[in-house]
Amino acid sequence: MKKDCYVYPAIFDYANDGISIYFPDLVGCNSCADNDEEAFFMAREAMGGWLSIAEEDNEDIPNPSKLIDVSLEPNQRAVLEHVNI
Repeated sequence: MKKDCYVYPAIFDYANDGISIYFPDLVGCNSCADNDEEAFFMAREAMGGWLSIAEEDNEDIPNPSKLIDVSLEPNQRAVLEHVNI
C-alpha cells in the first residue's frame, strides 16, 4: 500500500573503517558512511530509493519492526528513519 510517509528502523553498525547501514525490514536496503551525520543522510537516501522502486513495481512493502524489538550487537545502534515519498 502506498503511503506519504514511511518510518523504519535502521541499524548503524560501527567499525574502524566506518558505519554500515541496513534496514532489517527492507531486504537489500543497505548503505555506508564515514560518520553519524553522513549515516543519517545515506540511510534516508537508501530507504527512499528502495521504497520508491517497491511502489513503482507494485511490490508488497513490509510493515516496520518496532524499535524495541530490534536485536543489536554491542557495536550497533538502532535509529528510526523516515522518508516522504
